[in-house]
Amino acid sequence: MFGNNYYALVSGFREYALDAETKGFDTESILAEVGEVLSKRDNACVRLLYTYYDCENLVALHNGSMARNALGRLSAEEIEEELRNPSHLPERIARVIRAYANPEGEDADETDTAVPFARNLFAAYYDECAASGSRFLREWSEFDRTLRNVIAATTARAQGVAIDTVTVGEGEVVEQLQRSSASDFGLRGELGYIDTVIATVNDEHNLLDKERKLDRIRWDMASELSTFDYFDINAVLAYLVKINLVARWTLLDRKYGRQMLERLMAELDGKELINKL
Repeated sequence: MFGNNYYALVSGFREYALDAETKGFDTESILAEVGEVLSKRDNACVRLLYTYYDCENLVALHNGSMARNALGRLSAEEIEEELRNPSHLPERIARVIRAYANPEGEDADETDTAVPFARNLFAAYYDECAASGSRFLREWSEFDRTLRNVIAATTARAQGVAIDTVTVGEGEVVEQLQRSSASDFGLRGELGYIDTVIATVNDEHNLLDKERKLDRIRWDMASELSTFDYFDINAVLAYLVKINLVARWTLLDRKYGRQMLERLMAELDGKELINKL
């Protein structure tokens, strides 16, 4: 666990506001201010958190799409260059890219290139997070991978697709998803949110409502994982996870995005009261 505390930075988070009429929600200014304050080691944790979105953009370009998630830190030109010669990404991720770029090379010996590029790339990303020095980043990435695997497995089951072709990574939960025939994959006792996820995926036909319900689970987990973190890197990362959700919803549904930001500001005020007790 890192020892740096960012009292002034975290205390100032509440100053950010969503201007519904003109300025919009400026994620970039938030990231710039955070980056100026954090130590080099803690900035690396933030960079790794956002590498997920770079991976999304790498997968899109690898699959022939020009779609780009603006939360990625690498530009479109850099993403294109990374697919040819990775130099700005963690080594586990770079090895996967090199394996697909050169199936006859050394890196291909460690990567099954018969598996879709996305599955191996994201597996490498989550492995990288698992080795992070930040407790929040380790636990958040494990949750995020599990949630996405449950969503993928539930969707695959409904569509008659083999579950082992859509899950990412390894571990007991992945094995359970792949082999169990139970309605909850036998995971109700282990994952408190699984019934909500399965019901949402199977029964919610409005796409925006479905995404709202899933993002509420993400929001609540970010809060849970940072319950006793107020001014350290874990608090900053939890805040940025929520900022990313707000940023996403300002594009999908501006009214709901504003509601999420107001909730975030209220939570920060609540933490300030706790600190004064």
